[in-house]
Amino acid sequence: MSQRNIAVTDQPGAGAGPEDCPLPEVLALIGGKWSAQVLVELGAGPRRFTQLERAIEGISRRMLTVSLRDLERNGLVTRTVHPDSPPRVEYATTPLIEDIREPLEALTAWARRAAPVITAARRTYDSHR
Repeated sequence: MSQRNIAVTDQPGAGAGPEDCPLPEVLALIGGKWSAQVLVELGAGPRRFTQLERAIEGISRRMLTVSLRDLERNGLVTRTVHPDSPPRVEYATTPLIEDIREPLEALTAWARRAAPVITAARRTYDSHR
């Protein structure tokens, strides 16, 4: 191994395990195709399953269920069953998501604005390949 590479790996914090930096895991959780959209939609307040399903274009019932369960498992969403007849189930974000709500909404807004430019760049790139 070159001297340069040894110096890099000998730096404090180098070689730290994944448990030392949860960023990739958190980004995978909130950056998933549907998770971010669910969190943004729930940012407006508690929603029922069918409300989420209608609000998130293109999501299947199965993927919404999987996303909600994963977000609930990780403490980002709560599921509340109201004892009505028939039972009413609502989903809401937990206080844990409050710190990231604003950046997540800003990223979502940027994605909507940037989508046409990104699509055009891809077409240009692909046409030269």
